[in-house]
Amino acid sequence: MNRASLVFAALLAALVPLSLLAGRVWIAPFGEGPANAALILAELRLPRAVLGVVIGAGLGAAGAAMQGYLRNPLADPGLFGIAPMAALGAVASFWLAPLLPPTVAAWSLPLLALLGAALGMAALALIAGRTASDAAEGAGGGIALFTLAGLMLASLAGALTALAITLAPNPFALSEIVMWLNGALTDRSWREVAIAAPLTLAGIGVLALAARSLDALTLGEAAARSLGVEPRRLLFLLVAGVGLTVGAGVAVAGIIGFVGLVVPHLVRPLTDRLPSSLILPSALAGACLVLAADSIVRVLPLVTELRLGIALSLIGAPFFGWLLVRMRKGRI
Repeated sequence: MNRASLVFAALLAALVPLSLLAGRVWIAPFGEGPANAALILAELRLPRAVLGVVIGAGLGAAGAAMQGYLRNPLADPGLFGIAPMAALGAVASFWLAPLLPPTVAAWSLPLLALLGAALGMAALALIAGRTASDAAEGAGGGIALFTLAGLMLASLAGALTALAITLAPNPFALSEIVMWLNGALTDRSWREVAIAAPLTLAGIGVLALAARSLDALTLGEAAARSLGVEPRRLLFLLVAGVGLTVGAGVAVAGIIGFVGLVVPHLVRPLTDRLPSSLILPSALAGACLVLAADSIVRVLPLVTELRLGIALSLIGAPFFGWLLVRMRKGRI
């Protein structure tokens, strides 16, 4: 474990208990709290904190891997079709749930979101897999075409999601769709943790397998191939890893953006800047960012709780602008 991992692991260890205590009803660590404090901790705040850690870790690791693959510090895993496809699957559940038996309808949202992510992964692999093969044969442009394929998929999924919102069957469904798309950890339980945790851990593991190949890719595509990197295998590892981490997060919490963009920039100065050194600390830093943001939205003095996705966008958009300014000045 490198220095960056130790720093963010220590920060996470401090944020977890703070997240358990913070809320509209504060729980004193030493002293009398509300009569149902144990129930609040065990059934509401602990699964919410664990889910925040899981989702943040997945998004942070995916962002570090994506920036390493594209060699672009402005890359974000939410831009390449998998998150929008997962969101499209979730939106479809609001249409299909009334037609399903109650026991099946209760699981329709996460299952259809995961199905949407899987379809996005498959489409991206099929479209971009050929470009990776062409690049290996000397045609070039594999990474650029991968980017274009992801943006095309994201645009298509976004258009279909907008169509589903426009044709929402009733105002209640419309409100639920819009609120869910904004992303939040509110009212999540151990069921969502059981769905997201194994998929996210598997995704981070897949991205870790690609780490050394991503290191070689920093020397350029031709140099990476000369070092034994297989472009198609690397592409499939990246698509699978990002699909599992991002898809699992969208399936249980909606769209939470900018984590994969912001986190690697916070971690990079503490490492040797190679992708293999960024993935684990970025996962820990992503967990810290999501957990801290979720704790803040719970204690804001608002009538209704600010959605986590909105809060992180309010942080991420100015950060993105700052990166653009730095890039224009040649500092990135």
